[in-house]
Formats: sequence, C-alpha cells, structure tokens
Amino acid sequence: MPTYTAVVPTYRCERDALLSLLRSLECRPSQVVVADDASPCTADTALKAAADAGAVVVRHRRNAGIARSLNDGLRFAADLGAMWLLTVDQDSVLAPDHVDLLLAAADDAAHALGQGRVGAVAASMIDDASGELGYPVTWRHGIATTEEVIQTGTLWAVDALIALGGFDESLGIDAVDAAACLALRSAGMSIVLAPGLRMEHRIGEGRQVRVLGRRVLASGHGPERRTTIVRNRLRLFPGEFAQSPSHAIRTLRRVVVQTGLAVTVEDDRWAKAKAAAKGLRPHRNG
Repeated sequence: MPTYTAVVPTYRCERDALLSLLRSLECRPSQVVVADDASPCTADTALKAAADAGAVVVRHRRNAGIARSLNDGLRFAADLGAMWLLTVDQDSVLAPDHVDLLLAAADDAAHALGQGRVGAVAASMIDDASGELGYPVTWRHGIATTEEVIQTGTLWAVDALIALGGFDESLGIDAVDAAACLALRSAGMSIVLAPGLRMEHRIGEGRQVRVLGRRVLASGHGPERRTTIVRNRLRLFPGEFAQSPSHAIRTLRRVVVQTGLAVTVEDDRWAKAKAAAKGLRPHRNG
C-alpha cells in the first residue's frame, strides 16, 4: 500500500515554480496530481511540463475553487490505496525532510492517541513573508495538537476524509481547510503538529501589524475574497462553537480584527467594507 499521494492545486501557475515544486516531491509519493482550476491558456506550457515530468494533470474548464482540486487528489489517493494525502499550494516551498517529519509525527501520534485517531498532520510554524505564524497548541499524551491548520504542506487521513465526504466544495476557496479540520475533530480525530517543522508559505499579500500589543496579520485579500472569508467563517461558526467554543470565539475575533484592518490600513478600503458587509448576508448556492 502506498503511504501517500500528493495533490498540487493550481491556477495561473508558473512553469519554473511548478516544476521546482514537483522536483521536491520526486520519487516520494505514489502519485502527484496537478489539479488546475480553469487557468487560461497562458498556463498551457506549465501544465504540459508538469505532465511531462510525470504528474497526473487534471484540468477543469470552469473555475470552482480549491476544494474541487483537493478532492481530485483525494480520489486518486483513495483509488491507489494511499493512507495519506499531501496537499501543497503551487507557491509553497517544502524542506527536503518535510514529509518525513510529517510521517514521523503521524506515527508518534498514532501510538500515543490510538490508531485511526489522527486526522491531519501539519507543520508547527509557517514562515510567511510578513513573519512567522503559529497555532495555539493543546498537548494530548505528549502530542502537540491544534484545532485547525492551513491545508498546504499538510497530510490528511484519506479514509477519514472520504468517509466525511471530502473537502467541502460549496466553500470554494476560503475556510476549506478549517471545515475539513472541523469535520475531522467532530469525528473524534486530532489535528497534529509536527514538532519543530517549519514551512515557507505566503498568505495573501499580508503584513503583520500590532493591535493592542499583539501582532496580527493584515492579509491584503481583495474584496471578493473578503466576502467569502466573512461568509464562510460565519457559516462554520455554529459547528465550531459546538465542538470548541474557545476556538470558535478566537476565530470569529480574528475575522473581526482582520476585517477591521482591511477597511482601515489596507488598500481599496471602501470596496472591502462593502464586500465584508455582503459576506454577512446569507448566500444561496447555485
């Protein structure tokens, strides 16, 4: 049985960056899937190069968000019998031992918490261009756990996610990883952090600012993303509160602070203010 399959969701990807990422995954997973979310023809060269390098390229004609691309990889992983799915954004940079450390952390967690109780394993620290970002940690039997992690650079338990219906495609792009973590935690599984593992990844066009003596991230996301961030987080809030009130409140506070920064210190403030207000209104899919 292969240990893991990797999926790289792409949109308007650059050839050299994509090939560099694929080389960093070379000969390690059972299969690398490049799932493209309806990029224009300018991405043809990059996607052909990925296929020539041995990746399975799935190309969609209609843009639908990252969740669909992640599910493309999840289905490939399930078909191959892989235990884990590694999800990696096209602009992330993984250290040579990144997956080895994730797998080691997964084994340690399984021994400490029980087989089948590990839903996802992620790096403990994110090195964003604006500075380092970490997660709140809860220790369980000597294992560092948290409530949610960003999806890039993370291992996901394939059988568990398949049983839970995969990544929620109705969310499109924002909070897809948060929803997956919530589903896994609600099923009694833990989100584990690999000790000492750091990953380089840029979150939006962000910069860190100080609010009441604490560093917070002004993400720089545009108005459309601001709408979906607010909408999706509010949609997840009841489930989050039922599962972990402290995490739900902490997440809502972060959304409020980041929205406040978007309309006070970022560009396009008025557009982002209107977009955030739009996110407060119920959304009808389809």
